[in-house]
Parts: sequence; structure tokens; C-alpha cells
Amino acid sequence: MTNESGKLFPKQIQLGSEKLKSFFINHLNRIYSAKAHLVSKLPLLNDEVYFKDLQFAIQETVEDVEKQMARMDVIYELLDAVKADGSINGLSGLIDDAFDAIAEQADEAELRDMSIIFYLQNIESMEMASFQVLQMAAVKLKNNQIKQLLQENYDEAKADRTLLLFIAAKYIIK
Repeated sequence: MTNESGKLFPKQIQLGSEKLKSFFINHLNRIYSAKAHLVSKLPLLNDEVYFKDLQFAIQETVEDVEKQMARMDVIYELLDAVKADGSINGLSGLIDDAFDAIAEQADEAELRDMSIIFYLQNIESMEMASFQVLQMAAVKLKNNQIKQLLQENYDEAKADRTLLLFIAAKYIIK
């Protein structure tokens, strides 16, 4: 299709419900697998943290991720879908980079904490974006309960990101 000036613009995407459901479950698997990886790795950071408020934020993030995974379990049930391992190369690479950066700052606690905050911020941003896209897909799946569960996950990820920003500001000003 073209507009009045002759430029091409995309057609509206029309996915059949089975294709959309498959896309949704595939990406839900990716997010779920990434969250499981995150829950296994985040507690390891607490031993590296110098600033106590950051330790609190990491603990709260782990608890929130576990709640998000529980909501995702409900979504799987609502879709009558089975969880499968999803590719997490991007997120696991980001987490591995975080641990490398932390190791590079082994002798400087403040910089190590800033590296932790930097990477956790990036991870939370990726989660928020993922939940937003799945929420849009949930609208097409015509399931308000799934949409609501994803909204709750998005809100928690956003709150964790805001907490990390607050801690970063407090830490830098300290």
C-alpha cells in the first residue's frame, strides 16, 4: 500500500490465532527461561555488593521475578500450554557480561556496585519491553486475564527499575 505521497507503508499484520498463540508461547518460554536463569544468578551478586540498599533491591528483584514466574505459570495453564526451554542467549550474555564487569572491578566496591546497577537496569528494561509486546498479543488472543497477568509483571519490572534508578542516584550522591 502507498500513501498520498507515493511512499510505501506496511499493511496491518494479520496473524491467525494459532500462529499468534504459537508466537506468544514461544516468546513466553524465552522470558520464562530467562527469568529462571536470572533467579539462579542474582543471589550470587549479593555477596559482591557493597551498598546495603543495593542488596535489598537485589533481594526484592528475586522475589518479584519469582512472583512473575508464578503468574506466567497461570498463563501457561490458561493457554493449555506446556513450558519449554526458550533461547536465552541474549539475556544470558548480558548476565555473563555483568559478572565479567563485576570481576573487573573486584578492588573497587563502588564501581562494582555501579556495574551491578547498570546491568540490572538493562535487564529490567528488556523485561518491560517483552511484557508490553506480549500484552499486545494477548489482546489479539482475546484473553483479558492473560493481559492482566502480563500487566502485573510489567508493573513489577517497572517498579524494580525505578527502585534501581533511585538507588543509583542515592549512591552517586552519597
